Amino acid sequence: MLNDLMGKFQEAQNKMEESKKNLNTKFVELELENGKIKVQANGNKRLTNITISEDLLNDNEALEDLLITAVNKVLEKSEELFDSEMQNVAGGMLSGMNGLF
Repeated sequence: MLNDLMGKFQEAQNKMEESKKNLNTKFVELELENGKIKVQANGNKRLTNITISEDLLNDNEALEDLLITAVNKVLEKSEELFDSEMQNVAGGMLSGMNGLF
């Protein structure tokens, strides 16, 4: 029984690691000001791309405000993607352990 439990935990850990790798290839994007700022992050809550329209480059204050807003929002979306993926893995782990208890 203990060996079965340890095997299930190892399998769950492997699935979790695979899911984290998979999240590097899933992206969330956000656009502000009609596409003047575009921000992209992967499912592991890492920024992967920022695009800034040239007309914003002359207005530092507006640019800074928009970047802060865009980055925070895209990271929130990325965290939601991450949490969803981890809940799927956790749900699979728990259903796989039903026969052990």
